[in-house]
Amino acid sequence: MWKTIARIFLVATLAFAAAGAVGGEQTFSKTQFDQLNAAGKPVIVYFHATWCPTCKVQQPIVDRLAAQPDMKPVTIFVADYDKEAALKHAMKVTQQSTFVVFKGGREVARSTGQTRERDIRDTFAKAL
Repeated sequence: MWKTIARIFLVATLAFAAAGAVGGEQTFSKTQFDQLNAAGKPVIVYFHATWCPTCKVQQPIVDRLAAQPDMKPVTIFVADYDKEAALKHAMKVTQQSTFVVFKGGREVARSTGQTRERDIRDTFAKAL
């Protein structure tokens, strides 16, 4: 009986931790994006392409910024520029290496082609 209770507790704890794990970088999910936006959570959509030289410069900067404690409440969705045609159309994105920043359920900033860490940090800060 104690083993069963311990297992239930462990599963519940892991499920709770996973549910609360927002923030950081993750592959774009329309469902999650809509839920976070509806809740007014800070969200950044990063339109990335593997073949894009600017994206290759941006990626380590995005990784560093996403790991900073002040960015913990922000979810960064990485949207594949070549596969997310409907999303590009909906957000009126015409180029890869674009960041679209949301706060309180609405777009508050956008940038394309930034490669300086300070500029990207300033754009991301608008989500907070």
